[in-house]
Amino acid sequence: MQFLIKYVLAPLLRLLWRPRVLGADRVPVTGPVILAANHRAAVDTAFIPLVTPRPVAFLGKAEYFTGRGVKGRLMARFLTALGYVPVDRGNVKAGLAALDAGRTVLRAGGAFGIYPEGTRSLDGRLHRGHTGVASLALSTGAVVVPVALTGTERVQPVGRRFPRIAPVQVRFGTPLEFSRYEGLEGSPAIRRAVTDEIMDAIAELSGQVYVDSYHRRPTDGRAAA
Repeated sequence: MQFLIKYVLAPLLRLLWRPRVLGADRVPVTGPVILAANHRAAVDTAFIPLVTPRPVAFLGKAEYFTGRGVKGRLMARFLTALGYVPVDRGNVKAGLAALDAGRTVLRAGGAFGIYPEGTRSLDGRLHRGHTGVASLALSTGAVVVPVALTGTERVQPVGRRFPRIAPVQVRFGTPLEFSRYEGLEGSPAIRRAVTDEIMDAIAELSGQVYVDSYHRRPTDGRAAA
């Protein structure tokens, strides 16, 4: 499955969308690293690993890995090959489970992708980040590489089931490290300061208008991945 993804699917996606990539050499090729990105569309999680010079793990709904029959097993193998980490989002401890999954990846020296906004932006603006990204960085010592995606909202607009061809740009920023806060993960003020620094870096890269409030999930039936 990994052979199919690496040598067939990935080159096909690059050929079709030809994403413009800036600053990929800024991503450390070894050691724990968090890729903290803005979130414009469901396809963001496909484009980031496609252009990053090392495997990237993202969270995936646990039920995607437990399907029955041939289709279910193929789906589980496909997502595992892509680097998805199963996490149960259907209980009150989902947030803690997500952070634990991220820590597992980072403590093994891997790269972990996260959207600090928590959900994709439906108004095009960059919203206040949740402090889980800071908790991961402070507890594991991982550097944080800000990432800005542009154009994915046109590849798969809200409500569109299948992606279309549109220009995409992925821009990687200068790695941020927070060793100066070592041992202070338990401080809400420190977690907020670290998160705000990360969001400022994403805003500078993306050019989006920053809104100092959390993005709320829609209540009219539109899904926010």
